[in-house]
Amino acid sequence: MWLIIKILRIFPPEIAHKISLTLLFFIHRLGLLNIFKNEKQSETIEFLGLRFKNTLGTAAGLDKNGDYIDCLGALGFGFLEVGTITPRAQAGNKKPRVFRLNKDKGVINRLGFNNKGIDHLVTNLKQHKYDGVIGVNIGANKSSHGKKRIEDYIECIRKVYKYTDYITVNISSPNTKNLRNLQNSKNIDKLFVALENEIHTLKIDKPIFIKISPDESLDTIKYIINKVQNSKITGMIATNTTTDKSTLKDEKYWDYEGGLSGEPLREKSNNLISEIRRVSEEIPLIGVGGVMSQKDYKEKLDLGANLVQIYTGFIVEGPGLIHRIINK
Repeated sequence: MWLIIKILRIFPPEIAHKISLTLLFFIHRLGLLNIFKNEKQSETIEFLGLRFKNTLGTAAGLDKNGDYIDCLGALGFGFLEVGTITPRAQAGNKKPRVFRLNKDKGVINRLGFNNKGIDHLVTNLKQHKYDGVIGVNIGANKSSHGKKRIEDYIECIRKVYKYTDYITVNISSPNTKNLRNLQNSKNIDKLFVALENEIHTLKIDKPIFIKISPDESLDTIKYIINKVQNSKITGMIATNTTTDKSTLKDEKYWDYEGGLSGEPLREKSNNLISEIRRVSEEIPLIGVGGVMSQKDYKEKLDLGANLVQIYTGFIVEGPGLIHRIINK
């Protein structure tokens, strides 16, 4: 497996990602993913009315379009989150837009919600055979602004809610211009009104999460926590990538635009999880950011996350990391 990972690192990161998932797809079709089967099958976990095989899942971005649900599910994840998806297909930002930080075990991406659109994802959600929990992470198109941006989230919810177990509203990606402005009090109030109206109209009884940035002030985070607690929104996902590159060992990347993930994000993510738990012991919380080992995974649970997601750790360490986390 390590040989394959080393070979893939010869390719540019975005191409390597595509090759990796394509290989995984065909290996699964050949029935050869049993080597990653969970040997230590624990009891299922009940959370928010859903039954999870375990508390480890994929973060949004790994499978944006739901093209690889079955093969990723076969690796032993307790749940999968696909997306970020937008109403209309879009190419995303100009390439190159993904950068490996080998010294820091991190990745900088400025992809910009590149995806095939909500209708493509819905088709995949109707056809998959994976029997675990699936969440859909939704976003706004780059060309949408103001009120139209909020309408994009509502359009995605209308099209996807029947075919997913939960929904994540992504208002924290740093790679769509001004998207993080939705986290300020004025804009988030408008967003929550629109979301609650749609939840009521469609009679949605599935969990809906807000995914937040690690770069917001504590006052902003407390405001969002209060909004969630006093609304029909279920919980929070902490965190998205950070724009803070100041801790990187490789100074070359200090001024790179985009979101930083992997090991350099771990402390920021953990600090925010701790702060959320300090403010509220009850709010449903999914932790993500910098999970590079079984120890990192357990730390997020110990800090109060109900579930944990992984992305960059999976890319850096390979599928074996999933096996090590689940079977310990």
